[in-house]
Amino acid sequence: MAHVKIETIKNGPYIVTGESGIDRRGWKQIPCRKTNGTCRCGASTEKPFCDGTHSKIGFKAAEKAVPESKE
Repeated sequence: MAHVKIETIKNGPYIVTGESGIDRRGWKQIPCRKTNGTCRCGASTEKPFCDGTHSKIGFKAAEKAVPESKE
């Protein structure tokens, strides 16, 4: 696979830039545009792609993927 960059938009989708394919129909990989917004809120009707629903439902993303450990 060519170079792929994944960024997050605050309280929005993941932005995937580069040549990529996303598994949308079972296990079949489909080619994607050069830049794609992929759903992070779980409410998109176009999964795995973003349809903007995050803004309608007030999605708030966590600041960190893993909370700080006290151990």
